[in-house]
Amino acid sequence: MQDPALTAIASRLDRLLSLVERAVPPAPETPDFNAADAFVWQADPVRFVPVTRINRVEMDLLKGIERMRETLIDNTERFARGLPANNALLWGARGMGKSSLVKAAHATVNARLEKDGAAALKLIEIHREDIETLPALMQFLRAADHPFLVFCDDLSFDGDDTSYKSLKAVLEGGIEGRPENVLFYATSNRRHLLPRDMMENERSTAINPAEAVEEKVSLSDRFGLWLGFHNCSQEDYLAMVRGYVAHYGIEVEDETLKAEALEWSISRGARSGRVAWQFIQDLAGRLKVRLTG
Repeated sequence: MQDPALTAIASRLDRLLSLVERAVPPAPETPDFNAADAFVWQADPVRFVPVTRINRVEMDLLKGIERMRETLIDNTERFARGLPANNALLWGARGMGKSSLVKAAHATVNARLEKDGAAALKLIEIHREDIETLPALMQFLRAADHPFLVFCDDLSFDGDDTSYKSLKAVLEGGIEGRPENVLFYATSNRRHLLPRDMMENERSTAINPAEAVEEKVSLSDRFGLWLGFHNCSQEDYLAMVRGYVAHYGIEVEDETLKAEALEWSISRGARSGRVAWQFIQDLAGRLKVRLTG
């Protein structure tokens, strides 16, 4: 016959273990980076979500940004081959292909690496709201065998947001610094990653105006490569439209195409790669052409 006292103790121990298990989450599984060429970092719970089909635009369809394109491809390829390279900030006008260029550069470099039998470059996307978890992400990547391109789209900071400090530590500061097998790319509409009115407000209310914003403004200085994207000309916009038409085999007279494309841009109040793509979707829908390939 079992001792009631021992039974009570065992019951209490079971409850204690249950509480500990709920308070201390299990250690995250070791990610399999061979499962895909791209992953999305999920901070809670910690995991790498593989992306089997990346939403990207063909490099040849990115018109009007030739200088930025060649610069970013060269920087990315040097890093993937183990040579020195810079973290990159792609900033400027909306819809001009900043994030598309990052994903296209990743595909272009990987195609070259595969041809040479070199290890693939892995693309890791981190969401803006998870920037403060960058140090945890780096611990996973530091121990892996692959080169990693960590990418954050539409990065900016507002108000009392202090998560930028995690990014600064990863880019350059901190004891460990950025792992040698990791490069960081970000896109933003702001060159300094902060709204101008916020910078001016801090300058006007600080005892030492220069030092008040120096820490935040210096964040963009941690990116060794700055690529500026500006509103495109009418010629570049039409080149984008014609490139899509040729790529998807849309049959339309050039004069009709030009007139409709310009009318579309005027109605949108802008000319950009995004506006060109939106026009092509409308045109293809009206002509009953499927955008595949």
